[in-house]
Amino acid sequence: TSSYLEGMKNEYADWGYNRDKKRGKMQIVIGLLTDESGCPISIEVFKGNTSDVKTFASQIKKLASEFGCESVTMVGDRGMIKSDQIADLSDQGFHYITATTKAQMETLLKQGVIQMELFTEKLCEIEHEGIRYIMRRNPVRAKEIEDSRNKKVEKISKMAEERNNYLSEHSKANVSTAIAVVNERIEKLNVSGFISVEASERALTVKCDHEKLKEISHLDGCYVIRSNVPADQGSMDKLHSRYKDLANVEWAFRTMKSDTIELRPIHVRKKTRTRSHAFMAMLSYV
Repeated sequence: TSSYLEGMKNEYADWGYNRDKKRGKMQIVIGLLTDESGCPISIEVFKGNTSDVKTFASQIKKLASEFGCESVTMVGDRGMIKSDQIADLSDQGFHYITATTKAQMETLLKQGVIQMELFTEKLCEIEHEGIRYIMRRNPVRAKEIEDSRNKKVEKISKMAEERNNYLSEHSKANVSTAIAVVNERIEKLNVSGFISVEASERALTVKCDHEKLKEISHLDGCYVIRSNVPADQGSMDKLHSRYKDLANVEWAFRTMKSDTIELRPIHVRKKTRTRSHAFMAMLSYV
């Protein structure tokens, strides 16, 4: 996660992707390592512009060298464990559990490695070239995505109606300006793939491309977990549960940032004090 800073003089301070949504604030990046139950065992501070994947190598080194682990399975989300990180894990003889991106899922479908029929409410597993793929379609999540998408379309339609009312009441109002305003909202709500706006005789109409919508939504609620853990070392259900346990890490971050522990805001400047501040927050959470 990241945590914003008060002031500009912290030795880890830099500009980066601010998860706290604090504009104009420099930040630090914090990596938390937990065991399978979600109990923190290590916390590390990085410069504020450090990407997730660049924090991973130090965790592998820590487990192998400092903690002396010989057999470890690292669980990380789809943005944390990529090809380079998998190679680093292999060098140590460690395994991984992660998830695929939507683009990767599309590629697997095109290659015939997986099929849409395999996505059901029940877990399904296949193995391909030494990698285990565990698939499921979560109907609750699929409904949430559909509802969210429908609400966005409703907002667009409501805005177009408001623009139409304005155009009818102001004869000198520019239609192209009204279209630009609606198009800006379409882009902002990320529905331009299937929603467009057209004008006819000073009236705006919102159009939905149902074919494109079907193409965009066919993977709603679907996810694929991938792992190189041998089948005799972890069942399909266990791998799925371990990936879902990442929620424990998210809970730890939320709790440490709460008013109870107050990981943030950070007022100290020196690296040693910044690390101590993060460490004390971790101990408080434990």
